[in-house]
Amino acid sequence: MTGYGRGECSQDGFKITVELAAVNRRQSEISVNLPRELEMLEAQVRDAINGTVARGRVTARVSIHAAEGKLSARMHINVPLAQAYAAELGRLAKKLKLAGKVNLDQIVRAPGVFQSDEELVDPDTIWPVVEKAIKPALAALVKMREREGRHLAQDLVARIEVMRGAVEKIQKQAPQTAENYRGQLSERIKCAGLEGIAPDDERLLKEIVLFADRSDITEELTRLQSHFQQFEDCRKAREPVGRTLDFLAQEMNREINTIGSKANDAVISREVVTLKAELEKFREQAQNVE
Repeated sequence: MTGYGRGECSQDGFKITVELAAVNRRQSEISVNLPRELEMLEAQVRDAINGTVARGRVTARVSIHAAEGKLSARMHINVPLAQAYAAELGRLAKKLKLAGKVNLDQIVRAPGVFQSDEELVDPDTIWPVVEKAIKPALAALVKMREREGRHLAQDLVARIEVMRGAVEKIQKQAPQTAENYRGQLSERIKCAGLEGIAPDDERLLKEIVLFADRSDITEELTRLQSHFQQFEDCRKAREPVGRTLDFLAQEMNREINTIGSKANDAVISREVVTLKAELEKFREQAQNVE
């Protein structure tokens, strides 16, 4: 499911901003974008998101900057590092017999010499601030996803109701299939010029019984009804049910295919088409459910 959330937290002169964006995905995937000085916190950020989001692709963006009006916006010179650069560059110049002296511009351009307070952040110290910013971002994300989830639930319920109606029609028609087959068989016998066979002929009755056994779909219809009830149970659950709905869709598809292959009846075949069409829509939507 899709969603967006944003959270901020200011502490010790720094402000942490966390943005979370989620899009539909069958599995769980988390992408974390952190500033260089907070890269060590990636696992903690992932764990915080995983604790709330079970499905979908979530992109997390964390930024850090000095809070407005704070002196921590000052820039700092790493003097020991600058001295080390000057000494090493001087030795290198002598070794390569290069003219000229090492100047200030060369030193301050060296990596790590010119630093802001943001670059001096201790990841362990800043994590509680990041965590506080993640919480409202997650809350906003979940709220948006829940709103979408309610719309998805309504659509899934509508699909199930259509399938329930089709199953009821199949249940009413199923007892007629053997009788219809008897009539079709009698008609074929008549067309073949074998009118001497009595309606209660043992061979005829045996063929009808075998057909009735082969075309019996009672078990499949019962299991479909059970799957519909399991869907209702999922609606009441508070934990993620997306993968459960995926499984139910697979099982319903299995039963519907079996009904279609067993039932030699035009009415039932028509309802099987309806079941397959609605199930496909159900399956597509279920893949978006948390």
